[in-house]
Amino acid sequence: MTHTAAAGLLLCCGAALAGNDAADLSVTGYRAHVPTRPMLAVATHPQSKKPPASAETRQSGAHFMSAATQAMQNDDRQNPAMLWVAGGETLWQTPAGKANRACAACHGDARQSMRGVAARYPAFDSKVNHVVTLAQRIELCRQGAQQAAPLAPESDDLLSLEAYIGMQSRGMPVAPPADEATRAAAERGRLRWQQRIGQLNLSCAQCHDDNWGRKLASAVIPQAHANAYPIYRLEWQTLGSLPRRLRNCMTGVRAEAPPYGALELVELEAWLALRARGLPLETPGVRP
Repeated sequence: MTHTAAAGLLLCCGAALAGNDAADLSVTGYRAHVPTRPMLAVATHPQSKKPPASAETRQSGAHFMSAATQAMQNDDRQNPAMLWVAGGETLWQTPAGKANRACAACHGDARQSMRGVAARYPAFDSKVNHVVTLAQRIELCRQGAQQAAPLAPESDDLLSLEAYIGMQSRGMPVAPPADEATRAAAERGRLRWQQRIGQLNLSCAQCHDDNWGRKLASAVIPQAHANAYPIYRLEWQTLGSLPRRLRNCMTGVRAEAPPYGALELVELEAWLALRARGLPLETPGVRP
């Protein structure tokens, strides 16, 4: 197992599971073989006791970080993600594509025009007739208005634009749209969140709803609220998107991860936005 997969396993796996028979699990978006008896255990975090499920106990991932990592995120002079933000500001003002048009030519000063935008994504886009993420909305603008080639997933340019736009909403509450199409996508994402996947036969909810605040080995399990992406992850030593983190978790439980841009990832992102509704946006975040 690679270091990345092992780290994903530590962060994703929540509870000790026991089963009597191995079985094939085939569900929409995932294929997996369920092992007979996965041997994973969670130790209770000495500083944290899981409250009743009905209590309002939502906490950003920053709450579970060390004081040093919190300080790194909170100080723009220390936050390494600010390098991508600076790059995004340059790209915002740079003409691109056959149209030779900059983002600023249509949207003006991002500090005003993009205020609150990132807090509202994913959202239904009537032009493409489906829900899109902020990164996908950037790509639609790029290919449409700028007539430029799409940017590769996880490319520095795409992450830089997403971080720059996201930062304009920093401190604002996550506010997913309430239209029928976006909420339907979020509901499908909720079902995926609760669905067991992979050879370890674990769901996202088992870790981040049922066992947050407890420890798996040396790692504290966070609630996994998506209110800081894109994030500079110390393990990655670079900036990364929410889809990258989701795919990291999936491979950690030994499931086949969908490709970037897949419907499964968009729906999960829609659910996570609804789940984090009201929490302040921290973009660009830092995480362990």
